[in-house]
Formats: sequence, C-alpha cells, structure tokens
Amino acid sequence: MNALSIDTINTLSPYKVTQYEDGTFCFVTDSSIEIFVCFEKDEILQIGESYQLGISNPKGIKSPRDSKIRLTIISIVKEFFKKNQAGLLYICETGDGMQKMRNRLFKYWFSIYGESDEYYFLPMTIYDEEENENYAALIIRYDNPLFAQIVREFTTTINLLNSKP
Repeated sequence: MNALSIDTINTLSPYKVTQYEDGTFCFVTDSSIEIFVCFEKDEILQIGESYQLGISNPKGIKSPRDSKIRLTIISIVKEFFKKNQAGLLYICETGDGMQKMRNRLFKYWFSIYGESDEYYFLPMTIYDEEENENYAALIIRYDNPLFAQIVREFTTTINLLNSKP
C-alpha cells in the first residue's frame, strides 16, 4: 500500500488524526472516544490489490450521533483511494451479534460512494451455517484498470460463500 499523507487527511478531517508506525490511524472524538482505522492487505481476492478496512472502538464506548466521525473516516478513505489503485473491502465483525447495526452504519457512512461517479459501492450479505446474516462490501474506483475483474471476483466469492455444500 502506498503511504497516505497525514497532512492531507487532516486538512479534510474535522478531528485531528494521528498515525502510528504500523500504519494505523487514530482520532479522539468530542466524547473522548478513540477510533482506530487501518488497512490490512487482503488475500480473499486474487485479482489486483485489495485491502480490508478496519474501523474499531477498542474501549467499546457508545458514541452519540457524531457526523464528524463519518467525515474523519471518509477523509482517511479518500486519501487511501487517492494514493492506491486497490479494492477496499469491509467485513462487519460478528463476534457480538451487532453486525446488522454495524452494517447499517457502514452503509450510511459510505452511501456517498454509491451515489458517486468516481466510486462503485457494492454491499453484500453472507449467510453462515446457521443462516445468520453477515455483511461485506466492496468499494472500488471506476477507473481501476482491473475494475470489472475485481467486482466479478468479489461477487463470485460471496456467491460461493452463500452456496450450500
């Protein structure tokens, strides 16, 4: 992954963002909640480059509706796409049964990409063995040279995961 400019992120972000040596971004909200954002190389898709977007609130503090959180995360993601020709995957954490709520929030935060002429936003549902809904999404720039192949592989992968053995 190409390095992101913390200066560029901070010119767009309402919250001050810092970056750790491991590449993780962090900001603290007006409610003193620490939010971490990371990009991890993903091996699910074999075509092109793809990364998983991780967003975490490790202390689990409930956050009031705060539009500045969304704007800050979007500023980090915009810088990611400015510097990288890669697909960005989001997979909702399922360990605590809150994946449906996380998916709604993620879709709301990133709905601007679904309305964009620059980006393609493809949310999908994955069913586990017990028919529980889990959620994933792909965000990719339309000008990515491997756009069609990456979208096709993501869709095929989700369909394979949803097929019964």
